[in-house]
Amino acid sequence: MKFGLTIAGSDSGAGAGVQEDLKTFTMLGVYCATVITSITAQNTYEVAEVFNLPARIVSAQIDAVMRDFPIMYGKTGMLGSTEIVEAVCSKVDEYGLKLVVDPVMISKSGAQLLSEDAVKTLRDRLLPRALLITPNIPEASVLSGIPIRSWEDMEEAADRLLSSGCTYVVIKGGHLDGETVRDLLCSTSTRKWFEYRRVHTKNNHGAGCTLSSAVAAELAKGNPPLRAYAKARRFLQKALERSLNIGRGYGPLNPMYNLPGFREE
Repeated sequence: MKFGLTIAGSDSGAGAGVQEDLKTFTMLGVYCATVITSITAQNTYEVAEVFNLPARIVSAQIDAVMRDFPIMYGKTGMLGSTEIVEAVCSKVDEYGLKLVVDPVMISKSGAQLLSEDAVKTLRDRLLPRALLITPNIPEASVLSGIPIRSWEDMEEAADRLLSSGCTYVVIKGGHLDGETVRDLLCSTSTRKWFEYRRVHTKNNHGAGCTLSSAVAAELAKGNPPLRAYAKARRFLQKALERSLNIGRGYGPLNPMYNLPGFREE
């Protein structure tokens, strides 16, 4: 059995966060341990309340699962506070975790999920410890300091983020216009574009969570980073194409599209 880990917030609507991560890891055949950083009162159209857990509780959760399971690969999502980011950095060093970092800052409904001081800590402390990071264009713009308006800007921002110390950078290009979505994966020796047909749906809540979890799951299964991302991105495309039109706002993706009751009829 393969094992993975998610360190992220709880979404009571189950469209993103730890709940979406669990669905994704499970559908890809990886047992997923969970570390909850924040509790959100959330649905498809709003984040009503956010409570960040004390950093010591986050650390205790990481210790508990790492003592018991042979986990090498994990992902981070919503981290919430500077103290939580620092705690995660400490545990990455202690256990040698290989992390996919999804630098969650803003919810789909527009709520702030990472404090401004925590953004700096994430950039300066966690990114250098990451195996692979998966920012979207707004996140990559904040982290790199480069306003991204074109594919050329994506390349410049990726190079700057690589200089922070992470091994692989993926900038997701879905915020740029066009019928083709282009994602850029870079390392110091690799530069590869991935192209996909744009899926026109408002029901894309949890897309970043699904993708980063899928990458971590594929890494846990032994795939090298380039192949892991390619497989994860194909999985995301299928989950988007079969997204769920539920709730009053932005419905969630459907990573469980192969299960009875969730299949496209």
